[in-house]
Amino acid sequence: METNLKVKNQKAKEFIHAVGRRREAVARVRLYSKGSGIITVNAKPVEEYFAGSVNKIFYLKPFTVTDTVGKFDITVKVEGGGLSGQLGAMVHGIARALSSLNKEKYRSLLKKQGLLTRDPRTRQRRMVGTGGKARRK
Repeated sequence: METNLKVKNQKAKEFIHAVGRRREAVARVRLYSKGSGIITVNAKPVEEYFAGSVNKIFYLKPFTVTDTVGKFDITVKVEGGGLSGQLGAMVHGIARALSSLNKEKYRSLLKKQGLLTRDPRTRQRRMVGTGGKARRK
């Protein structure tokens, strides 16, 4: 019995992997060195996932700081938290990926803007005995 196996010889794209975190959200970022500026988040275009001009300014900030707008393709898998936390985690991951790509050139620029520091603020635990305004009756 013969089996015909077709193996596609595709050259794997080279990428840099980084992880960004914010609140409860975790973003796994892949930065492809040769690209045209396409950013996908959870298999959707970034304009669809994070709609709005304010969000666009925020997720393009690592590229505008390092003057690399449109030079890399990026895929992001983000989970946990809300949209604001996911956006912050994605920006943190992109900044870390750019920093590991070229430490001498990009790290100081990103550090000055505060894009490489992990925001330590998380959800505060529930306190016993504090009922809250809605439940106080």
